Amino acid sequence: MVETLMTKPALARGGGVALWRQIATALEADISAGKRQPGERLPTEAVLTERFAVNRHTVRRALEELEARGIIRVEQGRGAFVAEDVLDYPLGPRTRFSEIIRRQNREAVGRILKIEEIPADAQVAAGLCIRRGKPVLRVARLCLANGRQLALGLHHFPLPRFAALVQSLAQQASITVALAACGVPDYRRQSTRITARLPSPEEAKHLLQSRSRPVIVAEALNTDPAGVPVDWTLVCYAAARVQLVVES
Repeated sequence: MVETLMTKPALARGGGVALWRQIATALEADISAGKRQPGERLPTEAVLTERFAVNRHTVRRALEELEARGIIRVEQGRGAFVAEDVLDYPLGPRTRFSEIIRRQNREAVGRILKIEEIPADAQVAAGLCIRRGKPVLRVARLCLANGRQLALGLHHFPLPRFAALVQSLAQQASITVALAACGVPDYRRQSTRITARLPSPEEAKHLLQSRSRPVIVAEALNTDPAGVPVDWTLVCYAAARVQLVVES
């Protein structure tokens, strides 16, 4: 199947408007006219290069401009896609990923990437109110909605209290279910600190986004009904796909 553009405007060379900007305008016009639907993949760089008779650097500059404006999203190794609507993600006393996503009629999926026992560094120790160097269980989990990568979370659980999490998470990638299996049927968000920065190479790879696009970072502490810390989490949200909503 040959990829083509819906419209074929000629580029005005030597007219004072950069070629990459004209290409960006043409692509945006197709998207605004509804000729490219949300989530639809754009033609490849090779197709665009041939269509506009320019080099790949020019096409790439146009795509970078559209990505920076939130009109498209670029996934490493997959290409460029028309940006979908940004998903609202409420942060409140009971923040549950699956519940939040399903309430918006989307499919929620959690993938456990890695589970390991590590000594708590100063940040984790302060969050969990334990001594630095005490063993904790670190769980890396990728969260998706309708197949789109939304967030990458690093959860930290104090040991030995939550040693049984390993077996539970091997059966089902649900933090809520795993905590219940360890005797914590309910937990509440004690605090959330929100910042923004550029992603690390690993974060960008898992979130399938460019390293030039920022991520929203939330440091969250969850406690059991007695107020004892059970999970200190560092979550990176894909800023182009998620809008955090703080609930009081």
